[in-house]
Amino acid sequence: MTGTPRATRRTDAHPDLADPRVGAPFFSTWRVGTPQRQRQAVEAVAAAWERRPWPSGDLLSYHLYTGHDGSTLLHYSQWASEAAYEAFRRTLRQERVDEIDTVVPDIERLGLGRFRRYRGGPADRGGRVPRCIVIVDVEFEGPDADRQRAWVDAVFEALADDPQPKPGGIGAHFHLSTDGRRVLNYAEWESAQAHIDALAADGDGVGSPTERWRRVQTWPGLKSSTVSRYDHALGLVPH
Repeated sequence: MTGTPRATRRTDAHPDLADPRVGAPFFSTWRVGTPQRQRQAVEAVAAAWERRPWPSGDLLSYHLYTGHDGSTLLHYSQWASEAAYEAFRRTLRQERVDEIDTVVPDIERLGLGRFRRYRGGPADRGGRVPRCIVIVDVEFEGPDADRQRAWVDAVFEALADDPQPKPGGIGAHFHLSTDGRRVLNYAEWESAQAHIDALAADGDGVGSPTERWRRVQTWPGLKSSTVSRYDHALGLVPH
């Protein structure tokens, strides 16, 4: 980054998942244990970042979400490239980590997932504000980039063919892990209840009991699928 370093500021706006400048979207999860520690960790992250200049022009935004399980935090950062993140990790990340750990000790960091956005949308939410973020994390048995893409394409075919699409969904953005093993869907919903109601309807998951959805659910090599609900708790962007 050249010129005068920019300040860091908070934003309530949700990230633009379809921003074409994002070349390296990263997701990671912390387990902190309790709702109180969730809130403390969010404020500790905010303080550690706001007191420092924005680290790089190649970081577009950084967002934090509190899990409905009362224990976890989801981190989503939008980098222009992995090289830009690696430069940050080598030089500026540890001082932030140390400050956060002083305030909220014994955070269990469950690993960083490196992804590329594959497809999804819509980019325009039509004025609707997501009140719940649902993360669907799918793991396959072994790396296979073609299988990742084919499975996501099959999901969109099932959605297009669904005779009873569930209300309340705003958008879904599918990401492929760079190791070829995972697909992560960042889904935006009008409310947690809308997602709960969709899961409670006929079918396995949010889809109707159709042959196309059964194909998605029984895809060869599909190892596991987890679903987690989150609230957007903090957005950080350059000022």
